[in-house]
Amino acid sequence: MTDDIRPELAYLQERLSNTQDDTRDAARDKRHGKGYRTARENLAALIDEGSFIEYGQLAVAAQRSRRDYADLQQNTAADGVITGTATIHGAAVAVAIYDYSVLAGSQGYYHHKKLDRIFELAEENQLPIIIYTEGGGGRPGDTDVLTQIAGLNISSFSTWARLSGKVPRIAVNNGYCFAGNAALFGCADITIATRSSWIGMAGPAMIEGGGLGVFEPTAIGPADHQEKIGVVDILAKDEQIATEQARNLLGYFTAGSADWEYADQALLRQLIPEDRRWGYPVRRIIETLADQGSFTELRRVFGRPIITGFIRLEGKPVGMIASDCQQLGGAVDAEAAGKAARFLQLCDAHGLPVLSLVDTPGFMVGPDSESAAAVRRMSSLFVTGASLTVPMVAIFLRKAYGLGAMALTGGSFATPVLAASWPTGEFGAMGLEGAVRLGFKKELEAVTDNAERAALFDRLVAAAYEGGKATEAAAHLEIDAVIDPADTREIVVRAFAGALNKGTGRNMVDTW
Repeated sequence: MTDDIRPELAYLQERLSNTQDDTRDAARDKRHGKGYRTARENLAALIDEGSFIEYGQLAVAAQRSRRDYADLQQNTAADGVITGTATIHGAAVAVAIYDYSVLAGSQGYYHHKKLDRIFELAEENQLPIIIYTEGGGGRPGDTDVLTQIAGLNISSFSTWARLSGKVPRIAVNNGYCFAGNAALFGCADITIATRSSWIGMAGPAMIEGGGLGVFEPTAIGPADHQEKIGVVDILAKDEQIATEQARNLLGYFTAGSADWEYADQALLRQLIPEDRRWGYPVRRIIETLADQGSFTELRRVFGRPIITGFIRLEGKPVGMIASDCQQLGGAVDAEAAGKAARFLQLCDAHGLPVLSLVDTPGFMVGPDSESAAAVRRMSSLFVTGASLTVPMVAIFLRKAYGLGAMALTGGSFATPVLAASWPTGEFGAMGLEGAVRLGFKKELEAVTDNAERAALFDRLVAAAYEGGKATEAAAHLEIDAVIDPADTREIVVRAFAGALNKGTGRNMVDTW
C-alpha cells in the first residue's frame, strides 16, 4: 500500500478542512470570545460520536461574481448551515445547525437548497429533526443568483411546516434569531432557547427600514420575555444545557429506558393537605409518581394553572398535563387552555399516551378572562380532546368541577380509558362554594346574623361535599374507580399497556 495521495484527494481534503474549526480559527476564537460554541462544537455535543453524515459540506455562498473563490471557501463554509443525518441515543435523526460565523447565519441560495434537501429526507424517512436557528434571516448579497427577483418561491418554510405531525421537530437557539430564522424556530414542535437569545420576526435593519425606529438587537424578543409569553418552551442557561435538553427531549419520542427507579409510592398518600382549601406543590406528586429524574416540563412560566411535560413510567414515555392549584387555584385560564391543547396535539401526533392529573375548580371566569379570548381558546381543549387517538388516563387528585374538569379529560369523563380518583376527590357541576351561594341564595340572605349565616354556609358546603365526594361519584358511575394514591403508578401503567395492546391509539412499538 502506498502513502501517496492523488491530487484529487488532496484537493478534496483541503476543501473539507476549510469548513472545520481548526482551519477557521478566527471565526472560532470570535465565538469563544462571546462565551458561545461553534456550530460544529454544538453538533459534536448533540449527536452520537462518529454517526454524522454531512450533506452539502462543500457549498459556499452564491457570491463567486463578487468575491474570490478561496475567500468564499474559508469564510462562507457550508453556506452557513451544517446539515446531515446522525444518531442520538442510537436513534436516526436529521440535523440542521446554523453557523452564525458565516455571514451572520443568514439564509442564502445554496443554504436554502441544503435546508430543502434535509427537510425532504426527514419527511421521506420519518426522521426526527433538530435545528439550531441562530441567524439574521434572508441574505440580499447572493449576486450569482440571476433567475429570481424576490426569492419567495423557495420551499424551505413550507417543507419545514409540513413536517408538523409527521416527525418530532426540536429547535434550539442561542444568540440573535431574526426573520426567517425565527420563523423556523417558531414552527418547531418544541423550542429551546438560551438566556443569551433574542428572537423576533424582524431584526433591527428591517424594523428601521420599515420606519418603525432604531433598536438594538438586544431590545428585540429577549429570551426571558419570550418564555413568559409562551414562545420558548424551555429556557436554558447556555448552549451546553440547551443541547443536553434537546438530546433528552428527543428520547421521549424515540426510545424507552431500560434502567429506571421510582420513589416510595406511599408518599403520595400524604401530599394532599387535609384542609381542602389549602394548595400544595403538585410537582412533588409528579416527581414521586414518575420514574426518578424523568420529568421534563415545557412552558413552565406560561399558562401556569396547567403543567405540561413528559415523564417516564417503567422507562416508557408519557405525555402529562396536571392542574397546579397554587396558580389561580387550578382554574383553567385562556393561556393554560391553549398551552394544554397544543401539547395534547403534540402527544397525539407522535403516539405518546397522556396522563392527566386533575385538580381544578373549572374554567377561569370574569370579564378579564373573556377579554383574553376565553371562549375560543378554552374551547380548543374540547376540539383537541375529541380528536385524540392516543389513550388518556385521568387521575382526579382533588377538585373536578364543571367544564374545566371535563376539558382536562379529553372533553368528558367517559373519554379516558380510565378515570379514577384519589379519596380526596370532589365533583360537581361547579365549585362547591359557588354552587351553595347560588343555589341557597335566599336561605343565606334570610339569616341576618353574620356568624349564623357563615355557619349555615359551612354546613351547606359540607353537605355538598358529602354528596360529591369521590366515592359517591364512583357509586353513580360518573368515574371508574377510587384508588389508593400509593397504587396510582401501577394502575396507570396497566391502563396504558392494556389500551395500547388492544390497538387503542398509535402503538409505540419501541416503547410500550
